[in-house]
Amino acid sequence: MGSAFVEAIELIFKGDPIVLQIIGVTLKMTFLSSILALLCGVPIGALLGSATFRGRKILAVICRAFMGLPPVVCGLFCYLLFSGVGPLRSLHLLYTVTGMVIAQFFLLFPIAIGMTESAVNLQAPKIRETTTGLGFKKGKTLLLILNESRYSIISTYLFLLGRAMAEVGAVSIVGGAIMFKTNVMTTAIMNYTSMGNFRTALALGMILLMISLILNGIAAVVQWRFER
Repeated sequence: MGSAFVEAIELIFKGDPIVLQIIGVTLKMTFLSSILALLCGVPIGALLGSATFRGRKILAVICRAFMGLPPVVCGLFCYLLFSGVGPLRSLHLLYTVTGMVIAQFFLLFPIAIGMTESAVNLQAPKIRETTTGLGFKKGKTLLLILNESRYSIISTYLFLLGRAMAEVGAVSIVGGAIMFKTNVMTTAIMNYTSMGNFRTALALGMILLMISLILNGIAAVVQWRFER
């Protein structure tokens, strides 16, 4: 274990092009997919959690069901969309980082909706009661609800970030784990393990863990500053 940790540090500071490319693709895919899912999912989740309309509960149940969408199923769906017989074949998204980001987005989007809906649903009744008495419009009421749910939204993003970074199934199907192009940390660990190169696989796993700890540490500091 100690030698693997030393190798992990050496792989980073040596500037190994393969490792740096893998880390770069991983961070790019992780940040893009998680931010897009958050930006698109939070408004919809907030509406589902705060508004009252016919069919709201059914939509909420559907979103919660898709929160458990198997990554390999999502990857297969995206593969069929992007492949030579799919409707999006002209975009040439298969075996690209953009295609991997889209696949990750489909996985994370319902999670962002479901977690936001659950958080907002707890805050909405008491805030709506107060704002109705004060004569606030619906838009301002929704902004107040989102403000009160900001810590839950931060937690939601941290979950999306971790889920995106740990993903294997969808990105391996859509991206193909091509060296110097679409290989990410998780698929690289899987490939090195299948080749019997456990030392490098463990080293990459430790790098992935370090990146995750750093990102979560930064997020914790940001949340702490918000609380102040």
